[in-house]
Amino acid sequence: MSTFVDIVETGSLTAAAEHAGTSLTSVVRSLSKLEAQLGIRLLNRTTRRMALTDEGRDYFIRCRHILAELEEAEAALSARQREPTGTLRLTAPVMFGRLHVAPVVAAFLASHPSMRIELLLLDRVVDLLEEGMDAAIRIGPLADSSLVAATLGRTRRVVCASPDYLAHAGRPHRPADLAGHRCIRFHGLPPSAEWEFSDAGKTVRVAIDGVVATNQVDAAIAACVQGLGCGMFLGYQVGDALTEGRLERVLAGFECPPVPVSLLYPGTRLLPPRVRAFLDWAVPRLRERIAGGL
Repeated sequence: MSTFVDIVETGSLTAAAEHAGTSLTSVVRSLSKLEAQLGIRLLNRTTRRMALTDEGRDYFIRCRHILAELEEAEAALSARQREPTGTLRLTAPVMFGRLHVAPVVAAFLASHPSMRIELLLLDRVVDLLEEGMDAAIRIGPLADSSLVAATLGRTRRVVCASPDYLAHAGRPHRPADLAGHRCIRFHGLPPSAEWEFSDAGKTVRVAIDGVVATNQVDAAIAACVQGLGCGMFLGYQVGDALTEGRLERVLAGFECPPVPVSLLYPGTRLLPPRVRAFLDWAVPRLRERIAGGL
């Protein structure tokens, strides 16, 4: 079971062998014996790629639960229960990770010197099981899944522009006014050429003229600060620029309801000590950091 989980989490038979410090032949033999014992194929393998079967995905989830319980039981008999060790893999959106998660991770490691953390910052949804993550920060509504969510706070989508731009182009008073404005599109929010607002409880979508489009939020905010147009961002992303007066918030009365910020982790009954230690440390501190955000 451990070999099978290693294969899925590392992405290949060769990588699993390297991770386990054994031979490729041994890994292939273990997987074949497991499939023969179960009487099902767990992985579809070709010379170029490998993918879980439906049965393999279900079995992988159960294996992770069982191995986590085993690790928890062993940890209870060792010093790991008092001082967690090992590597925790965590993912978060790029800017949120830089502003909030990285400082919490640094403080956690200072208090838990035996721990290691791999922090993957990406502006896309990461599949925890397929990509071998222990936890993830998600911003927005959550899909139903076997994952457990700890709510950290909420944030709004806000439209803003520089004072110079507003002085030159005028201030939009209703969402429809954006039709006459230059706009900056950040592909991560939202990915389409329409922005969404709430007007008297009804959802309103407005087509925008994207004078600049980018997949990097820092570049989009910089373009907005430089006066190239209006931009829509999550509140925490532009909090400093708004406080410092480099940007001004517009159309505040038409903003959609705030979206949740959550920390997700696998819904196992007994979490590995390293994951439990990080959750206990990080959740209250992240809640405190974003409590006053937009």
